[in-house]
Amino acid sequence: MSGAGGQVAVAAREVRRHFGALAAVDGISLSVKQGEIFGLVGPDGAGKTTLMRMLAGVLRPDEGEIVLDGVDVLADPEAAKARLSYMPQRFGLYEDLSVDENIFFYAELFGVERKARKTRAAELLDAAGMTPFRRRLAGQLSGGMKQKLGLVCALIHTPTVLLLDEPTTGVDPVSRREFWGILYSLRESGVTILLSTAYMDEAERCSRLALMHEGRVHDCDTPARLKQAMPGVLFAVTAPDPRAVRAALQDAPGVLGALLMGDRVNLRADSAARAPELAARLHERGVAYGDIAQVEPGIEDVFVALTGAGAA
Repeated sequence: MSGAGGQVAVAAREVRRHFGALAAVDGISLSVKQGEIFGLVGPDGAGKTTLMRMLAGVLRPDEGEIVLDGVDVLADPEAAKARLSYMPQRFGLYEDLSVDENIFFYAELFGVERKARKTRAAELLDAAGMTPFRRRLAGQLSGGMKQKLGLVCALIHTPTVLLLDEPTTGVDPVSRREFWGILYSLRESGVTILLSTAYMDEAERCSRLALMHEGRVHDCDTPARLKQAMPGVLFAVTAPDPRAVRAALQDAPGVLGALLMGDRVNLRADSAARAPELAARLHERGVAYGDIAQVEPGIEDVFVALTGAGAA
């Protein structure tokens, strides 16, 4: 179920939050449509968690308006809580309780009727592949299974909006893939998902992305359109010493930016015709390299280019 053209499920207008002199969130406005998976991407300190906590009604903004599923979060936070579920980075599972007991606790917390709770829990555990582990203590689960249990607990009261703050950080790749399978199923059922992520491959899976830096949203669009908006072209330069390549090329004519990416440098230039000049410069300076190839940009390249954030 696509969010395109649908109703607005989450709306924030000119939201601000300061901690002393620090503007953690500095005038953010965004709109998330029903059935979208909307991603917040940015480094630590960008304001993602602060924004997420304000959307969930956990933290009150200094200024601005937040409407969630038609409910004014600031005027009626209790009504908003019935429609949303917020899963922070460290979800509050009780490790000395079993999987079933944790689910029971959250069902009680949200006031879910016992008959409905039993059916809902069975459906969610089956979808998460956790039915065989119902009696296992939460503290004995793997990191990925703990996150899936957290998601089950967050969904037990059938929310229409799900807020997830970096839900797969530290989770193994297989569990991350399974977790995203659950998110896709939720989207198909009409649940709106707003999440923050530190993984660029996960950002690619979102319907739309907001690129956050220093408390502001710099750009917001689909991953494909954000890539199209990146100025210049991108070259991948492989080399035995990528740092030497970056040092040699980052101030070369026509170079707009250089980002270290493992065994290569992603080099942004103003034209595809710059490749021979770049090769000649490396040769002149005695810097060994393997290849200079034009490539499609990733979200990390786009983020650095569009926000002006410094390359690592």
